[in-house]
Amino acid sequence: MNDAFPGRWYPRPVYYAQLLFPDFSLILLGYLICRFTALNRPLWQHVEALVYYVLFPVLLFHSIVKSPLDLHAASSLIGAGWSMGLTGIALAYALPHLPGLGRLIPRREHAASAQVAFRFNSFIGLALVDRLAGPQGVLMMAVLIGVCVPLFNVAAVWPMARHAQRGFLRELVRNPLIIGTASGLAANLLGFTLPALLEPTVTRIGAASLALGLMAAGAGMQLGALRHDKTLGVSLLLIRHFVLPLAAFGWAQAFHLDPTQTLVLLAFSALPTASSCYVLAARMGYDGAFVAGLVTLSTVLGVLSLPFALGILGGG
Repeated sequence: MNDAFPGRWYPRPVYYAQLLFPDFSLILLGYLICRFTALNRPLWQHVEALVYYVLFPVLLFHSIVKSPLDLHAASSLIGAGWSMGLTGIALAYALPHLPGLGRLIPRREHAASAQVAFRFNSFIGLALVDRLAGPQGVLMMAVLIGVCVPLFNVAAVWPMARHAQRGFLRELVRNPLIIGTASGLAANLLGFTLPALLEPTVTRIGAASLALGLMAAGAGMQLGALRHDKTLGVSLLLIRHFVLPLAAFGWAQAFHLDPTQTLVLLAFSALPTASSCYVLAARMGYDGAFVAGLVTLSTVLGVLSLPFALGILGGG
């Protein structure tokens, strides 16, 4: 039982499966539509562009602006979240340089897919902590999302820009996900709030970005692509779903987080990777099919890593 919430037991694995099912079903739906109907790949390329350049940035901006950030009160949680994220980034970046392992990892595929090891599905995270910890948990998760998205997006773009010999700063300035995040943080810290008239429209744009982004990931998925570069895929998913929960547990102790903060950090550490990993890789000219396959597997593995983090490491 969680000490922060007397009388509330952590959900069993079937609960997490039910929570993850909507995202996975949308990915599968996109795959089936693209594979078996006239709405084939060329159409979905335009959908990807719409999601990447318009819908996702609006969603990121809104998700940050709508939750006031008290950075001082959450400093320990922020420190633990950044430490956990930097652990994942360092391990993902190090894979091609590890003795015995590096020669098995192609550099171009690694540049595109390294992000899978440390990025996260914020939608699942917010839904999960809302059920586990209520409004307090949602606010804490929003803080983690707000401060970690810029770091993780920069870390996702850098190896792709570097490998493609593109200007890194130019890619950052032009990257719509980073623009949405940075402008959201600036607006939040300046006290900006959306006018009530615009709130329903922006909320609907966010909902559309989630559904279309997941379906586009499924439409671009080629499971056969996962047969290649198995070492890379297994290594990245091992970091995402096993190493990061262990790191989060250690950093929670190091930063002396209270039970609620620990719960939120553990949930954050075990989330499936971001569905927009595929969109980012595809729009920067990399193998979107391979990344989409990893996103799909990560969504499935979240059914195992969330109970592992919350039930075993969290003592639930």
